[in-house]
Amino acid sequence: MCNVGCGSRIRHSVFYNEDVHTNGEVTRKEYVCCKQGYALTSTVSHKRRRRGCIRTSCEAKLEILKVKDKNKYIVVGFNEVHNHDMTTVDKVHLLRSHRNLTESTKAYSADMSKVNIPVHKQLSLLEVQVGGLENVMFVKRDVYNDLRDVRGEVIGHDAELLKEHFMAMQEKNESFYFKMEVDLEGRMGNVFWSDARSRRAYGFFFGDVVVFDTTFNTNLYGMVIVPLLGVNNHRQTVLFGCAFLTSETTDSFVWLLEEFKKATPSEPPKMIITDQYAAMSKAIAVTLPTTFHRYCIWHILNKITKKPGIGEYFSEMNKCIWGMDKKEEFDGKWEQKIKNNGLQDHAWLSSIHTMRENWVPSYVKHVFSGGMSSSQRAESCHSFFKQYINLKNTLMEFIVRFERALASQRHKELMADRVDNKKKPPLPFQTPMQHQMGCNLHSGNYGNV
Repeated sequence: MCNVGCGSRIRHSVFYNEDVHTNGEVTRKEYVCCKQGYALTSTVSHKRRRRGCIRTSCEAKLEILKVKDKNKYIVVGFNEVHNHDMTTVDKVHLLRSHRNLTESTKAYSADMSKVNIPVHKQLSLLEVQVGGLENVMFVKRDVYNDLRDVRGEVIGHDAELLKEHFMAMQEKNESFYFKMEVDLEGRMGNVFWSDARSRRAYGFFFGDVVVFDTTFNTNLYGMVIVPLLGVNNHRQTVLFGCAFLTSETTDSFVWLLEEFKKATPSEPPKMIITDQYAAMSKAIAVTLPTTFHRYCIWHILNKITKKPGIGEYFSEMNKCIWGMDKKEEFDGKWEQKIKNNGLQDHAWLSSIHTMRENWVPSYVKHVFSGGMSSSQRAESCHSFFKQYINLKNTLMEFIVRFERALASQRHKELMADRVDNKKKPPLPFQTPMQHQMGCNLHSGNYGNV
């Protein structure tokens, strides 16, 4: 393999202004080798990310100067001698001076990032399109640096951009509702928003049961993201509203639920399902006193498997919890299991038994639940949204991707509506009554009849 060249960079420029206000032109330039000079000792020892130094004090350079009278450039200095080996032909495309991340490529990468395609997969796609990595003309680090620079331009203006976006949404449709807290120093606090379709879904169709939890903290600022969810006639998740919270305190949850009530001024939900979080429980008691507060049974059962000393009894307890139709049957069976296994002094089991009216099926079945018994629907929704969103997102990146994910979710609902219009469940007997029932049955419930 032959030696073919080296990287270069411009060391400095001098500007001569004929007209200070309008006309500036370069009068002198030095093109030096990328290995020119030495790295400063201070920068080598204090960097958080240690990297090898490429500088070898190479003196190769090309210096040009503009001759004003003749209006042309002349070479005034040239040294072709390098004090290092030249880059080989198979590596020359990796030199910074030979790499070029074009504006069209930046836009292409930005579009792929919007759908959460990671950079390494973007490069794989480009590799196929241009016939090899050596033809891509940039490396993965170049894309990361560009994304970092774009985010850097947004940081510090995120709250302002978010408010402008919400105001534009409101101007487009006056039924779009949002509320943003801002402190005396102009810093953003809690935020809540609900678009027209979400408000309509709650107010006219599916607002009997609301599910939410606070485990979804996916953005650059570590704010808690709280989607308020329900279930539609296809047993699909629907969004009633969403919030950014700065903290998980009772005051924050009270603020959220009060804003939710303003956005959905119809009847309060019959049931709200959350995990066992004291601050949330207090907020619900204050803001939704007539709503039945159900604890997520999945979280409780999951804790039984992990609590020291009781995991081995999970199967027995699970049968007791799900197998009893009446309250008295559950209480008797539970007491028997506790006594037989010597668990009378287990504090955690005693505590969940005390709050049994909020989670045991035989105690809560009198309240309509839409077929939901846990906040797993929220966790399933989190898993869906994470296909679009990641921890590095700014607030505006989050909103744009969140809206795309929501559009995808609503498209699935539209497809299910179409299926209902075109298809009906198979009927064993073609009687008028069965035909009428089949017309009222939705595709998501075919397996439940």
